Amino acid sequence: MLASRAPMGWNSWNTFAENINEKVVIETADFIVESGLRDCGYEYVIIDDCWSLRERNENNEIVPDPEKFPHGMKYVSDYVHSKGLKFGMYSCAGTMTCAAYPGSLDHEFIDAKCFAEWGIDYLKYDYCYHPFTTYGHMLYKRMGLALANCGRDILFAACSWGSENTKSWIKETGAHTWRSTGDI
Repeated sequence: MLASRAPMGWNSWNTFAENINEKVVIETADFIVESGLRDCGYEYVIIDDCWSLRERNENNEIVPDPEKFPHGMKYVSDYVHSKGLKFGMYSCAGTMTCAAYPGSLDHEFIDAKCFAEWGIDYLKYDYCYHPFTTYGHMLYKRMGLALANCGRDILFAACSWGSENTKSWIKETGAHTWRSTGDI
């Protein structure tokens, strides 16, 4: 079971937003270990929005911004894992993320494959720029299916802002955790 208890860790958004980069992630992983937070159960280092280029590549793959992540996501993931921590990332159920970077809509299986190849352990899946207002569960179910078939166990965190009746459909999506409120 991937989420027998609430996952604990650090998310980049509130502090760094679009200024997230490889150096910040590595320093954060080091701090979590050196401060003793890992020993208290904090195990996730999660990159939120703004980590990719603004366009997909010729294979429709989402591409980490080489200026922010010059060694690539596999390098960052391997570093986080070397510290005994788990690595998480962000994507979105819409055509774009909340900050207007490429979303996963219609690219769920391609993105899940990339996440698995990079060694991702956790996916925060947001709900911006989606084409439907009442079919969120279908969008989450598509990514849940893609993650279930990517060849790696990835904790799936549905982030629907608490705006839908999530509890009525969340179990069918494959999500392990879900958001129940709006932004803090």
